[in-house]
Formats: sequence, C-alpha cells, structure tokens
Amino acid sequence: MDMGIKEIEIEIRKLDLKDRATLAKWLIDSLDELPESEIEALWVEEAERRLRLFEKGEIEAIDGKTVVDALRKSLR
Repeated sequence: MDMGIKEIEIEIRKLDLKDRATLAKWLIDSLDELPESEIEALWVEEAERRLRLFEKGEIEAIDGKTVVDALRKSLR
C-alpha cells in the first residue's frame, strides 16, 4: 500500500534525530538528480508565481540592500 505524505510525516517523526538528519540529507541530495532543464523550469515557475503575487499586492518587493542587511544581522 502506498503511503500518503501525511503518513510518511508521521513515520518520520518517530525517527531519532540522527536518522531524521540522514533522511533530510538524502532528500536534499536527491534533488540534485533533476535534469538542469527541469530545475530551470521549476525556477521559472517559482519566479512567475512570485510575480503574480507581487502584481496582486499579496507580497511586496524588498530591495537587495535591506535583504543583505537583515541576513547579516541574523548571522550575528
């Protein structure tokens, strides 16, 4: 029987920290298996989604300097 994402999440939460970390690394590494064209298509899709949200006024643009300043502050 195939498990749904919710059932998988429940099972993952039962794992100890080391096993969850191993699984997380494997999942992240598995993303590198996508062909470059598919990765690019996903980024285009995400950029278009963000543009639609911006045009609807659901999100606002933040200038680069503000973002960098916030990142630097969070790393201190």
